[in-house]
Amino acid sequence: MGISFDRSLGVHAAALQLRLSRAELLSANLANVDTPNFQAKDIDFASEMQRYQDKSSSGGALSVKYRVPYQPSADGNTVALDVEQAEFAKNQMDYQTSLHFLNSKLMGLKQAIEGK
Repeated sequence: MGISFDRSLGVHAAALQLRLSRAELLSANLANVDTPNFQAKDIDFASEMQRYQDKSSSGGALSVKYRVPYQPSADGNTVALDVEQAEFAKNQMDYQTSLHFLNSKLMGLKQAIEGK
């Protein structure tokens, strides 16, 4: 009887990958805070995880959305530095949490394999 890593690890591996993709989007927003006409982008983590769990989609591309600014800027840039920094910090903490859960699952599998 083999071990199914997909069943054993649950959604934690997918959550980790999704958090990484979100970090890339948020860091691009932060890098372009002073770029005229740059449109801030983000994903809805909960809906993307639901889409993964439903497995109804063919996977692949994320549903990236443009962030609606609280206040329009004169140069057309929609990046609000404080919002992006807060979202990045929250995503980083959530990434660490997902990593911790995944590590715990892997340690449990290791102990089961070793017979402990």
